[in-house]
Amino acid sequence: MKEKLKLFLTDQRTLLWLWVIIAVTGMTRFGHGRENNFLVFKSVYWHVVEKLPLYVEYPAEYFDMNHYGPTFSLVIAPFAIPPTWIGMLLWLVALTLFLYLAVRHNVFTKYQQVFIFWFCAHELLNGIQMQQFNIAIAAIILLSYYFICKEKDFWAAFLIVLGTLVKIYGIVGLAFFFFSKHKGKFVGSLAFWTILLFVAPMLISGPEYIVGQYHDWFVTTVEKNNENLLALSQNISLLGLVRKATGGAAYSDLWLIIPGLVAFALPYLRIRQYSNEAFRQTLLASVLMFTVLFSTGSENSSYIIAVVGVAVWFTAAPWKRSKWDVALMIYVFLFCTMAHSDLMPKPFREEWVKPYALKALPVVLVWLKLCYEICTKDYEEKNCPAEL
Repeated sequence: MKEKLKLFLTDQRTLLWLWVIIAVTGMTRFGHGRENNFLVFKSVYWHVVEKLPLYVEYPAEYFDMNHYGPTFSLVIAPFAIPPTWIGMLLWLVALTLFLYLAVRHNVFTKYQQVFIFWFCAHELLNGIQMQQFNIAIAAIILLSYYFICKEKDFWAAFLIVLGTLVKIYGIVGLAFFFFSKHKGKFVGSLAFWTILLFVAPMLISGPEYIVGQYHDWFVTTVEKNNENLLALSQNISLLGLVRKATGGAAYSDLWLIIPGLVAFALPYLRIRQYSNEAFRQTLLASVLMFTVLFSTGSENSSYIIAVVGVAVWFTAAPWKRSKWDVALMIYVFLFCTMAHSDLMPKPFREEWVKPYALKALPVVLVWLKLCYEICTKDYEEKNCPAEL
């Protein structure tokens, strides 16, 4: 009986249906005023078609503002044209399948895949309920890594540029540059895709309009960064954790970002470790966590990116994880993944977790441990993790 249950829980069909069901549950938000994010996304396409400003408020259509680049108009187009409920359903399923395929068809072992799918399921739900593109960003980072590992630099460059021109976050894929065996081709591909994807939205509007919107996007991104510093639902990051705990607004985040960049960059000096898949995957995990921990735009739904990174970190090590590591993973699951859910006692959630960005703390601890390991451990595959 136990063996049958194990086979069922680790079967790829079970995992695929689990994630598809999670995607479909996002439709419970439709019609209750909670589909607002999709309305924002959908409007990007129509506003580009009509040559309307992308970075102003449209209270008659939705609340909040768009913060995605003009290139996003092409990404959202297939989902913006159908009726809203059909477009939203297709959008949720597409996001989920994109991340599913990024995990399923990567360099991960079956053990890693199964662990990632189950461990990240609730965090996926958090992102799905907000219809968030962060799910696609996680997939873009994973696939950028995969394509570079498989020497398909042209497609890695495509994803990096696409992610950057849509939501900036995609630029972190450049962290895998040193793993590329065709650096010249990689740089050339980046230039090619930057020009093509920058120009592409002009096909549905016009050059002058699109160039103007890119300028406005830059301006609004800088303004949004300042607004995020002490915002309750934003800056759920290492930066926000420190700022909200101290209540300070005068100091520069560079006091945290520069040491963070140093810690992030030190592993690149261990060139002899580059040949070890476990080392490269641990750096991938660091990229996924760093993206969220050092961004003032990080919110609850951003953590699908970071939590995938946590799962990769835990499963990539070519040594047996300690009880402390297991305890740390439980801490991540309970106080990060479940931090904003109804399973967290409301007084604690509303008075401590949200005001002080405590959702970030478990991931911060994992990332700090990762930084220590990746700078000191030998990642040669001597004792591989047990397979399921």
